[in-house]
Amino acid sequence: MGILSGLKILDFSTLVPGPFATMMLADMGADVLKIEAPNREDLIKYEGPMDGEVSATFAHLNRSKRSFALDLKKPEAQEIVYQLIKEYDIVVEQFRPGVMEKLGIGYEKLKEINPAIIFCSITGYGQTGPLRNQAGHDINYLSLAGVSSYSSRKGQAPIPAGVQVADLAGGSMPAIIGILAAVYHRQKNEEGQHIDISLTDVSFSLNAMYGPSFLVGGIEPTAESLLLNGGSFYDYYETRDNRYISVGSLEPQFQIMLCELVGDPGLFKLSSSENRADQLAFKDKLKKTFKEKTLDEWNTILENGFNGCVEPVLNFSEAVEHPHIKARELVVSVPKYDEGSQKQIAFPIKFSTQPAEYRFAGVQTGTHTHEVLEELGINSETIKSLKEKGVFGSIKQIESSI
Repeated sequence: MGILSGLKILDFSTLVPGPFATMMLADMGADVLKIEAPNREDLIKYEGPMDGEVSATFAHLNRSKRSFALDLKKPEAQEIVYQLIKEYDIVVEQFRPGVMEKLGIGYEKLKEINPAIIFCSITGYGQTGPLRNQAGHDINYLSLAGVSSYSSRKGQAPIPAGVQVADLAGGSMPAIIGILAAVYHRQKNEEGQHIDISLTDVSFSLNAMYGPSFLVGGIEPTAESLLLNGGSFYDYYETRDNRYISVGSLEPQFQIMLCELVGDPGLFKLSSSENRADQLAFKDKLKKTFKEKTLDEWNTILENGFNGCVEPVLNFSEAVEHPHIKARELVVSVPKYDEGSQKQIAFPIKFSTQPAEYRFAGVQTGTHTHEVLEELGINSETIKSLKEKGVFGSIKQIESSI
């Protein structure tokens, strides 16, 4: 039994923010039922190599979740949701503001049926404000939040991040925090609530290091001007074979080690200087020194007991094989729903008593529709009638099981 065993979540989300959040909740033992529109395409379903009828990415983000196909525009679908909400106590949705209300399954309506419901809405700009109905993606939220403006090299365009910072750090993680905080509140006060998660809001809060400097002192954060964005020797350095080394040796004891690593302990005067010219001179020395050896040569040196915040920039394929990643068991084998298994990225939090659960890889839309209908006590004649009305769409799993 997982640490969140007993929590029951209806997941109406698509793409990345909601699915990643509910995946982590499922990994911790929550019962997640994914409500999927049978005729709506989810881009993630085709992102990456196909493994069966869904992509590896989709199978990862939706592991351990049962799938129920439901055309929410059908009035009969609303009635099914009303029945489900008596059994499920948390809703996660990712539509634009007002869509759930138009479908007849908004927070106020569902609260009438289950007053203790926790209803988490994840949107780009939040439930209020002039941009509440604006379309957007990760890159847009980071831009409006001021993050992209100083995430670049001087005089160059902002750099698109390799991972979805706004979606994951700005959406998924705060959604999990908000839901679990609301569960704790409900345990004490028997009161549910609506959680408003805005990817832009949380992305704005990620300006935690340099936002305060502007708010208090009017200091605008700009490209390559700050301690952690390339304005100091805290940076990436190219090796002889066009690979990169990361250097984060900020503290004095690590600076001393770094200077010894590059063969000149006397450089500490430059590395520790607050003078901009000295910092640039030290950085130039690092550039020249790291360029003298290949990444493998530097790795050999670093692996010989060096502990001064210098690490190689690994390709993902190399990260998967790294001894530390393996020791932490960050790649796991997850059973497929029918047969076989699939390698996936593991749940990253280690609990001493209740480890993560991996029940099955994500499945095609509607796989569990019949199973859930039976659990609701809906008889075969009613199911047949609902199917004929197109309430479940025409997904082939449904065709074969209803």
